[in-house]
Amino acid sequence: MTAETSQTLDRGLRVLKLLADTDHGLTVTELSNRLGVNRTVVYRLLATLEQHALVRRDLGGRARVGLGVLRLGRQVHPLVREAALPALRSLAEDIGATAHLTLVDGTEALAVAVVEPTWTDYHVAYRAGFRHPLDRGAAGRAILAARQGSLIEPGYTLTHGELEAGASGAAAPLVGVTGLEGSVGVVMLADAVPERVGPRVVDAAREVADALR
Repeated sequence: MTAETSQTLDRGLRVLKLLADTDHGLTVTELSNRLGVNRTVVYRLLATLEQHALVRRDLGGRARVGLGVLRLGRQVHPLVREAALPALRSLAEDIGATAHLTLVDGTEALAVAVVEPTWTDYHVAYRAGFRHPLDRGAAGRAILAARQGSLIEPGYTLTHGELEAGASGAAAPLVGVTGLEGSVGVVMLADAVPERVGPRVVDAAREVADALR
């Protein structure tokens, strides 16, 4: 800690991070041990966070992340979209296909940013806000492969006809972005994805990840 920072705020944020990393919640004693502070301090932190709906406690006294975090999370997508757009524009223009950034939203894949090429005669219409199951389409499959540790070289996923008849997709996961699961990909009207597209998608995913760190 430095003179310019708040110790109380720092502890509160550390509580949220600890709770976000567990599915079963933490007790006051467990939080006290992990933070290295006494139980009274933890009680005060939790009470304050509860007032803002950022933390909830169950009947057994275990603290979990509260629904108030979702309201804050909704403001993340515009920031992520803005950071990703330069790489997506470059990808769309280079490949001549619709480029997109897709993030995990619950059990679904959600397209949060889409860029269509400006010079092609035709391309796949794709819109921000489009949702689909994580296990269908290149975007979701790339995310699942990264989550399961099953993504192998060359680092991207290819699909055909899973979301739209006649359309093929390529996607690569975002790597090294804390607290964010997502992928960058392209979708095109083709029977197969050209060989150069996969590596280019991996490069774009790397650019987006760098912009979000």
